[in-house]
Amino acid sequence: MDAVLTREEAPARHGDVRLRKLEVCLRSITALADDINAFEFVSADGQPLPGFTAGSHIDVHLSGRMVRQYSLCNSPIERDRYVVAVLRDRQGRGGSMAMHDELRAGQKLKISRPRNHFALSTSARRHVFIAGGIGITPIVAMISEVQRRGESFHLYYCARSAQRAAFLDELQPLVERGDVSVHFDQGDPRNGLDLVSTLKEYLPGTHLYYCGPGRLMDAIEAASAHWPPAARHCERFSAGAATRSRPNDIPDGDGDEDAPFDVELRRSHKTFTVHPGESIVDVLRSHGVDVDTSCREGYCGTCMTRYLAGEPLHRDTVLDDEDREAFVMICCSRAKSQTLVLDI
Repeated sequence: MDAVLTREEAPARHGDVRLRKLEVCLRSITALADDINAFEFVSADGQPLPGFTAGSHIDVHLSGRMVRQYSLCNSPIERDRYVVAVLRDRQGRGGSMAMHDELRAGQKLKISRPRNHFALSTSARRHVFIAGGIGITPIVAMISEVQRRGESFHLYYCARSAQRAAFLDELQPLVERGDVSVHFDQGDPRNGLDLVSTLKEYLPGTHLYYCGPGRLMDAIEAASAHWPPAARHCERFSAGAATRSRPNDIPDGDGDEDAPFDVELRRSHKTFTVHPGESIVDVLRSHGVDVDTSCREGYCGTCMTRYLAGEPLHRDTVLDDEDREAFVMICCSRAKSQTLVLDI
């Protein structure tokens, strides 16, 4: 018989508030670099926005039921606005194009409350950041926070050219002070940052944070493989070639990964069976249950759902061990137990 763990009293660190969307007004759009704009959101009712921590992101609800995630780049001490920077990606899934082509200052739209799967360590003695292209976005907020704390750091900022690098003016004083190194490869990776030599030596107490395109992320993971897993933190734009985005994450697995299981919706008083080859999201939507998703691969966090009983088979690349005690990504995860009870 499968063991059933009751989670009725699990703390909702991210959970219940995730379901409540915020109505905001797009106050301004500012060009930061070639094909990169900053979008500034303020509360539609004039009230302070929910607080956030460095590394947080929000879901932006766009036309056609598109939901896309963008990292907050303004200082976490600000409560009057959220700012995201978006690269117009013609090869993407359409979200960045919609942000650039459809949104106008003064427009109202829905966003999620901020959530954070890319948080700064509170115990690090030194922080090392590596940003590739638009991956600088969450790291700008992180640098603001470590400066406020008075902690030691160094940023390696990699981009194709100065024209395609956001926040250069803001970072220039730190470049001059020696806290930021900028590397432009002009489109040739051979001219880029030497990751092997940069990450060769691990100093105890140092934490590494990296964000950027998939190939850069994979290269950083390979070059820092000898670092302690708990000292490495990253955020991906896609699932990428790597099997996990948190280096210290070991995906669950057993011989019954594709076994059918029941998903019970506690608040809706409904139960459905999830068969092999189906996702929980697929089954819920086929029965008229509306759930938000974006990546469908377990790396964005949009579908994060609180579970109340059962044992999930986690397949995401975002949740840490504490989160996994209460939440599951229903776009990709399954269940080890016969029944998984969701707070829906």
